[in-house]
Amino acid sequence: MSPLAPQPTRRVAVIGGARLPFARSDGPYATASNREMLTAALDGLVERYGLKGPGAVGEFVAGAVLKHSRDFNLARETVLGSALDPRTPAYDVQQACGTGLQAVIAAANKIALGQTESAVAGGADTASDAPLGVNDTLRRVLLEARRAKSPGGRLKALAKVRPGHLVPDIPRNAEPRTGLSMGEHAAVTARAWGVTREAQDELAAASHRRLAAAYERGLFRDLVIPFRGLDRDQNLRPGSTVEELAALRPVFGLQGPGPTMTAGNSTPLTDGAATVLLAGEEWAEARGLEPLAYLTAYETAAVDFAGGDVAGGEDGLLMAPAYAVPRMLERAGLGIEDFDLVEIHEAFASQVLATLAAWEKRGLAPVDRARLNVAGSSLATGHPFAATGARIVATLATLLAEREGPGRGLISVCAAGGQGVTAILERT
Repeated sequence: MSPLAPQPTRRVAVIGGARLPFARSDGPYATASNREMLTAALDGLVERYGLKGPGAVGEFVAGAVLKHSRDFNLARETVLGSALDPRTPAYDVQQACGTGLQAVIAAANKIALGQTESAVAGGADTASDAPLGVNDTLRRVLLEARRAKSPGGRLKALAKVRPGHLVPDIPRNAEPRTGLSMGEHAAVTARAWGVTREAQDELAAASHRRLAAAYERGLFRDLVIPFRGLDRDQNLRPGSTVEELAALRPVFGLQGPGPTMTAGNSTPLTDGAATVLLAGEEWAEARGLEPLAYLTAYETAAVDFAGGDVAGGEDGLLMAPAYAVPRMLERAGLGIEDFDLVEIHEAFASQVLATLAAWEKRGLAPVDRARLNVAGSSLATGHPFAATGARIVATLATLLAEREGPGRGLISVCAAGGQGVTAILERT
């Protein structure tokens, strides 16, 4: 075969995952860095699957959304501080809340093409240890002082510093193009799609109830690694009810009529990390590891949330999966009815419900709610931005593996910047 001829692709197996219990920001992980959390999650995976030997893993792909300058080369530095072979190559990716799933896709592509036999993908984020920037005016003054040619020039520049310049720049949860937070964008979309407060609270209560049940039956026994005193997700409220959620005051969309989004039906700021082990079938078989599922398709999309049909709901900030999923299913020759399980990242309950409505508008069958987020999702677990995709992949693969016979699962993750990352897992 000519070296330039197309090479056949290989099936990519999801072997397993390891993550930390997710913690509310400014809680147990308040002083834990992205690297510390990601290293702990990676070490848990290494221990679980015996990956300490030389060359055990082909590469490590991971990222974080909120990064300090010290997080430069985060994935590689994580490898060097972990039990993984220090000769393991690593690189960072970042696509907002889609980072974890995009890392999985990047690793899977190399395995499918035969460029590596195995890889670990994941992500970490800390809202507690968010980077604080130097006031931009102060930064310009300091640069001017550095460029000065004489002591007098430096003093002249530094004399421009005022007390107000010492106030740091706090990271803003707002889109640069619109100045609106993700929650405010979601509130616009909720109104456009007519999403009710009652439906949001019902979805949120179900997320907590289902996550609690999953912990009780041991679903996360091999997935969650205790860390800093936590052994399950701190945000989980097993007794959460629709009635309790209905008593909370709205926090987004307050400038418009009938605001419906509260702290209870929106994800909290969260700290945590997650990893996933991917491999070719021969690699897994040689090590006696049975794949949980196979990653068979993936798709990304983006919407014009700044200038498109935002008020009409079509191009809301978090609506890109409404385009990515139909496109992916058409390419795969599948419909929603062909999926046993559907995992939609719960950035906000309203966003999940708007996405479901948009899929139906685009001709897909309604999603059976009994198949949706059956082990809970981000409303209950929390959402460390870059860790969520890896969490969902490992959880869905585990859910498919515990079923009798073949199964198929859909993943949908919305992301800041008007983006969406989606994928299909199958067990044959």
